[in-house]
Amino acid sequence: MDNKLYFSDHTIQIYNDDILITNCVDEETIDLIVTSPPYNVDIKYGSYDDKMDYEEYLNFTRNWLSKCYKLLRNDGRFCLNIPLDKNKGGQQSVYADITTIAKQIGWKYHSTIIWNEQNISRRTAWGSWLSASAPYVIAPVEVIVVLYKKEWKKISGSGESDITKKEFMEWTNGVWNFMGESKKRVGHPAPFPVELPMRCIKLFSFVEDTVFDPFLGSGSTLIACVKTDRKGIGIEIDKNYCKLAKQRLIEEGQIYQLKFKEFSVIKDKIQKYNTPKSPKNPRNIKFFSKRRKEDA
Repeated sequence: MDNKLYFSDHTIQIYNDDILITNCVDEETIDLIVTSPPYNVDIKYGSYDDKMDYEEYLNFTRNWLSKCYKLLRNDGRFCLNIPLDKNKGGQQSVYADITTIAKQIGWKYHSTIIWNEQNISRRTAWGSWLSASAPYVIAPVEVIVVLYKKEWKKISGSGESDITKKEFMEWTNGVWNFMGESKKRVGHPAPFPVELPMRCIKLFSFVEDTVFDPFLGSGSTLIACVKTDRKGIGIEIDKNYCKLAKQRLIEEGQIYQLKFKEFSVIKDKIQKYNTPKSPKNPRNIKFFSKRRKEDA
C-alpha cells in the first residue's frame, strides 16, 4: 500500500495511483467524496487519454463510480462536479447519463447544484445563425450532483459543524455563483477553485471527517481539507500533478505553517506546566503576596 504514497503530512495523504486498481484506501472509511473527473473533451492531461469513444467513457465512469461506492461509509455523501452536457465531438447529455449510471450502481440521488462559473469562454458557433434550421442551445454552467450511499442523515463523525448562518443560507440555494480557476495560475489544464470543495465540505461533512478525491489533479480538495480541519486523501495517476498538489498544499494551504503553529501551542503549554513557581506566574501571585506580608 505505502509504495504508492507520494506525500503524507499531519492529516493529509496523496497517493500516486489509479482509482480503478488502487488498494490505498480501505472500504467504508470515507465520509465525503468531492471530485471532478475527466470530462472526455480532449483536455491535454499528462497521463490520461481524455478523448475516448463516448460509450467507453461511460464504461470508465461506471467502473470508478463502483469503486468509490465501496469506499464510502453507509451515511457518506458524494459531490460530483461534471458538465451539464457537451457538444465537442457530438452532443451528449453527460449529466443525465452519469446520474443514471450512478443510480444503477446503487448511489442514491439527493439534489443537483448548478454552478455558474461566470468566466466560461464565450462560444464562437451558434449552429444556424439567426435561423431555426439548426441552432445550438448551450448552458454555460456546470453541475455538482449530490449523491449518498445508504442513509442521507449523517450519524457518524464528530457531529461538529463549522458552517456559518450566512454560508448555510447562501449555499443551500441550488445555484452557486463564483469564478472558476485559472489554468495559467495553477499550472493544470482543468483545475477547479478551492471554493468548490470548501463549500461541499462545510455543507456536507463534520469537522475531522475524512474527505476523498479520486482525481486529485492540482490538489484543490486537499487544500480545502486543510483549511476546514478535515482529514484528506487524494489519488492522482500523474506524478507531476502529485508534485503540483503538494506544492499548492505548502504554498496555498500553508500546511507546514499550520503544523508549526500547532506545535508552538503545545510547546507553550508544556513550558507553562514545567515553569517553576514565580511571582510572574498568575497561579502563584496570592502565595507570594502572603509570603511578603509574613516576611514584613
